[in-house]
Amino acid sequence: MDLTSRLPALPRSRTEPDGSAVVRVLSYNIRSMRDDEEALARVIRACAPDLVLVQEAPRFFRWRKHAARLAAKTDLVVLSGGATAAGPLLLCSLRAFVEGTEDVLLPLTPGLHRRGFATAVVRFGAARVAVVSAHLSLDRAERLAQAEQLLARVRKADAPYAIVAGDINEAPDGPAFRLLAGALQDCRVAAPWGGEHTFVRSRPPRRIDAIFASAGVEVLGCGVPQGLDGIEPADLAAATDHLPVLAALRLPAPV
Repeated sequence: MDLTSRLPALPRSRTEPDGSAVVRVLSYNIRSMRDDEEALARVIRACAPDLVLVQEAPRFFRWRKHAARLAAKTDLVVLSGGATAAGPLLLCSLRAFVEGTEDVLLPLTPGLHRRGFATAVVRFGAARVAVVSAHLSLDRAERLAQAEQLLARVRKADAPYAIVAGDINEAPDGPAFRLLAGALQDCRVAAPWGGEHTFVRSRPPRRIDAIFASAGVEVLGCGVPQGLDGIEPADLAAATDHLPVLAALRLPAPV
């Protein structure tokens, strides 16, 4: 029996009369678009996201052109990030009213890759939310320090809610992941939906990509999407070396 055929659908995007909003958030490490770009675009479109928090966006020659092309192929627009954030990128649908953006470069550790955050404050209906895409270090100590900087960035944001997503580069039992999950909701744990593991090319497969949300955000479902309309398992394998994480979140209207 195909269990994915019985997977309940995530709620669709909508804005309620009271100003609250349901948004679909996608986190995706796209490996600098070095794989099958058409498969990547098909997967993103099938997820029907309002926000896409990208990791490993193109960072070098004509990187803006590559980001714009991906946005056009997925019926989205570039919000912030890219090379100016050392890889994290934000895309959004036209539902999002953008209040501000900022790309943040983190301190460079000699011998390691430069890291950064792509950040924005957007509004859906009457609900304002800070959004941060991050790709944490492969180095354990630096990764933990970057998780602390990420939480400091969230605390600094001028918005009642926050959505943070990215490639954490460690499993949920790691110190950086535990730090984030202790301060924010791990959306997969709050409302499991779909698949769990996001990096299946390792043995054993691991969940190293995640979406987090601040208190007050209602998590309606989160996980690796399965049984997407028009998407074959081969598309997910061809698009990039990570699997996407999709969440449906309800942002309450301000009181």
